[in-house]
Amino acid sequence: MRIRWHSEKLQLREPFRISRSVMHERGAVCVELSDGEHVGRGEAVTSVYYDLDEARIIEQLAGLQPAVQRCDDPADFLGELPAWSARLAPGVLSAVDAALHELLALRNGIAVHELLGAPPPGDVPTACTIGIVPAEQAVRTAVDLTEQGFRVLKLKIGAAAGERGGDDLSRLAAIRAAAPNARLLLDPNGAWEPEQALRFLETAEQYGVSAVEQPIAPGDKERLGWVAQRSPIPVIADEDAASLADVRELGSSVHGVNIKLAKCGGLQAASELIATARGAGVDVMLGCLVASSLGIAPAVHLAGLAGWVDLDGHLLLAEDPWEGIGGTDGVLRLSGEPGLGVRPRRTL
Repeated sequence: MRIRWHSEKLQLREPFRISRSVMHERGAVCVELSDGEHVGRGEAVTSVYYDLDEARIIEQLAGLQPAVQRCDDPADFLGELPAWSARLAPGVLSAVDAALHELLALRNGIAVHELLGAPPPGDVPTACTIGIVPAEQAVRTAVDLTEQGFRVLKLKIGAAAGERGGDDLSRLAAIRAAAPNARLLLDPNGAWEPEQALRFLETAEQYGVSAVEQPIAPGDKERLGWVAQRSPIPVIADEDAASLADVRELGSSVHGVNIKLAKCGGLQAASELIATARGAGVDVMLGCLVASSLGIAPAVHLAGLAGWVDLDGHLLLAEDPWEGIGGTDGVLRLSGEPGLGVRPRRTL
């Protein structure tokens, strides 16, 4: 097999603010694995939170190159990939995992979800995220999104008092009034203390919130479970559900886990996490980082196994260099083509 890669910048339509950072653009590295006839692709994106920049992504891919070149069968290399988890960042591992799955699917003329044995995802409603912005701007965005067809809105919260967009309850109330029929999710990205989280959630319940992600800082699953057991709103673990060990430790102490391929290491790992969570009676959300359609597509192939889908990273871009999963009307739809089902908008 051969491996190669190229980099590009993904510009956001507007600055995207969460409780811990503001993003204007994201670096992306497209990974290609070829058997001489077919090419499978995946995408690794940069992340300050995960300490992953473009240089580190490329360095790790270069370190993988000799092993790829020694291997003739992508199925064999896919089986060996978990052994690389100690040397590759999860985001890099996920990109290589996606490329291998697509390569194998293309060789067999099937879609990736068929290769995985996952249910066909069909039409998949996805949430779309509204960052931390003033209430007036948040309302305009919510109205625009619901008019486009979105039925699930996720509101980033957790700004400090006095900051722009810092009055979380007033923004929540305004969005509920503007989008009375939308399902609402909250995501403070771990900004609260446990008691603070409960006070907010007890008040927020009146606005018909469907779930809240990672209300407290990650690193103390017992405290997260304490919040979940007392919260009137279902609690979904995100940063605290990065690995199989995390999901096993959480057990049924939370109501759901947010599984992101770039966080857990790809389709193989995500499939195991999903089975473990569902075995514990815990709901599954599929989440993502800001990425192109190429980076989002692998998770769409698992959407038939999830109760919640929050795969909107490509919808936040000023220009998506890939196409094939839809989503602009609030519904993800695979193209039906073999592999991941995405294609470049321009010649690579």
